[in-house]
Amino acid sequence: MVTHVMRLKIKTATVLRSSLTPEAMSNRFFPNPMPEFIPESTPSTQQELQEAVTVTTGGDSLLNLLAMPHAPLSQRLKRAALDLKETIVMETWGLTGQRVGDFTLYCGLLGTAFLLLKSYHVTCNTNDLALCSQIVKSCDAASLSSRDVTFICGRAGVCALGAVAAKHAGDDESLRYYLAQFQQIKLPKDLPDELLYGKGGFLWACLFLNKHLGQGTVPSSYTATVVDEIIKNGRALGQKRKCPLMFEWYGEKYWGAAHGLAGIMNVLMDMELKPDELEDVRGTLKYMIHNRFPSGNYPASDKDKKSDVLVHWCHGAPGMALTLVKAAKVFGDKEFLDAAMEAGEVVWSRGLLKRVGICHGISGNAYVFLSLYQLTGNTKYLYRAKAFACFLLDGAHNLISGGEMHGGDSPHSLFEGVGGMAYLFLDMVNPSQSKFPAYEL
Repeated sequence: MVTHVMRLKIKTATVLRSSLTPEAMSNRFFPNPMPEFIPESTPSTQQELQEAVTVTTGGDSLLNLLAMPHAPLSQRLKRAALDLKETIVMETWGLTGQRVGDFTLYCGLLGTAFLLLKSYHVTCNTNDLALCSQIVKSCDAASLSSRDVTFICGRAGVCALGAVAAKHAGDDESLRYYLAQFQQIKLPKDLPDELLYGKGGFLWACLFLNKHLGQGTVPSSYTATVVDEIIKNGRALGQKRKCPLMFEWYGEKYWGAAHGLAGIMNVLMDMELKPDELEDVRGTLKYMIHNRFPSGNYPASDKDKKSDVLVHWCHGAPGMALTLVKAAKVFGDKEFLDAAMEAGEVVWSRGLLKRVGICHGISGNAYVFLSLYQLTGNTKYLYRAKAFACFLLDGAHNLISGGEMHGGDSPHSLFEGVGGMAYLFLDMVNPSQSKFPAYEL
């Protein structure tokens, strides 16, 4: 039987193999057609305001969107997101609910529930919260026998999201149920350390619960055991190289957010670490910075140091940039800030991927600029996030329908499809509070 993990590994390997040629590299992204900066218009009369918010069709529509004042643009993005949400619900859930095939947040029905919770936070529409809870209940039933334990691809995501939704709904019975179910999750002995399927992904679920339900919901005495195992494994493999911590997933020493160093370091920086453990995290990130490509991009794996092609959250500069932003906050080290901004330049020049999603698409890459904006307060980064969102708003539908952009193998999902685009649009309503789904807290 081909499991979900095996399918994702096969897909990852195929992407890496197909990305090694110059032709493949040139076909991965659209050349960035947008100016370095367009100031928002500041209309002084009602007529000027009407002209500013009127976006004509044709060649200038993208430029007009970029010049639009934040308030009307955010409302336009919000309307587009809510329309997308309705389509996504219909396609993944239906009018009366469908049999749950894939329950996960990554490509499955839990992603729809996560989007509904986001919509509830933005609009305060209690119907979204109620439907979120209903969908999580179905995902709960579908995931009872799953051995996958992470937030993005496993049982922990179902229980954690169910508990948080129940808290918002004032449903104490469901809250107790999901927390009890979360406590029953057993980590397999052969569990890897990475984010999508490993210990890092389980720890992120613990962090999610503590953030939304209160510190101590999952006690540090429980998570400490998992952290100790990750550090022990990382040091054992790191001793064989110059990097303090190193990890493998199916024999590959990945660097990226999904399966490798960037994702594991991102989680560890939110955990309670001993001074020497924190220093190992710092040293690992320094190793990655010092061994990045001259372009500012990052290898997909430890042995893939000649293939500067992937600019994704899962592999490459985008996921690393988000981790470096956190490192700049945690360590107060200018080298991390400079490297994060350099990775942002890679995303600006090569990040308009011919894919729509947040894992390896334009929607996810936009979060690099939102994160840098929150860290630096530099409006250049807010403009760039707006530019990527406007590129999608202006052209994603036509590019996908015309075959110029890949809509994702699961086209309505959160991580591969338009679910991620809808989530980004909702985050653009209040960009100072945006968070990359299931990665930033």
